Amino acid sequence: MLTFVVCGSFWLELVLKIQVLRRAKRLFMSIIPVIIPFLIWDAYAVRNGHWKFDPDQILGIYGPFDIPLEEFLFFLIVPIAAVMTIEGVRTVKKHWPVGDEKR
Repeated sequence: MLTFVVCGSFWLELVLKIQVLRRAKRLFMSIIPVIIPFLIWDAYAVRNGHWKFDPDQILGIYGPFDIPLEEFLFFLIVPIAAVMTIEGVRTVKKHWPVGDEKR
């Protein structure tokens, strides 16, 4: 699934030259506040048996809090793809409001 997300959004970086990846600090400053609570939530849910990850569906590489690599990648790749999509739309639709601009 992550491959489809990458293929669906990361081409915008090259074709539309949105330069999201060149502004890495800004990108990570916008997605880290989202990643941290969801990782905590995942760790809590796994530890308390609310859900688990099917061993047949993952690589078997675990990070902190027994969260699989795929989950960490999901929480990283999907927000990056979302930012790229927003920047792609802003590039194509120049009149799309940004920040405090009035509509």
